[in-house]
Amino acid sequence: MERSDVMRAVKGRDTKPELFVRRLLRDIAPGYRLCRRDLPGAPDISYIGRKKAIFVHGCFWHGHDCKRGARAPKANADYWRQKIARNALRDEAHLKNYAAMGWRVLVVWECETRDEAALTERLRAFVASP
Repeated sequence: MERSDVMRAVKGRDTKPELFVRRLLRDIAPGYRLCRRDLPGAPDISYIGRKKAIFVHGCFWHGHDCKRGARAPKANADYWRQKIARNALRDEAHLKNYAAMGWRVLVVWECETRDEAALTERLRAFVASP
């Protein structure tokens, strides 16, 4: 399989980590909305009335400092370093936009989905907070 085929297969929404977070949220606080294009960065999950947004980030794509996110591709390394840096800058700009709008934002990293109990508590605390 060629590189372009692999990259074309990468999904932008309904990823396994996102579906996992949504499954947890159905028990904690149903009534969320998905991928609202009218909000900065089109958050994966949003609670409009509560002014809360949740982004589920892939560790590699958004440059997380975990083992998977720190892994750098050997082929075309400069391109990927720049792409991930641009993604991180864009993420930071979105967080600033939400703060200016009076919204609270939670970023869930792909690696955090491995500990279901901890993630459930984190989501519960975020949704319940004022």
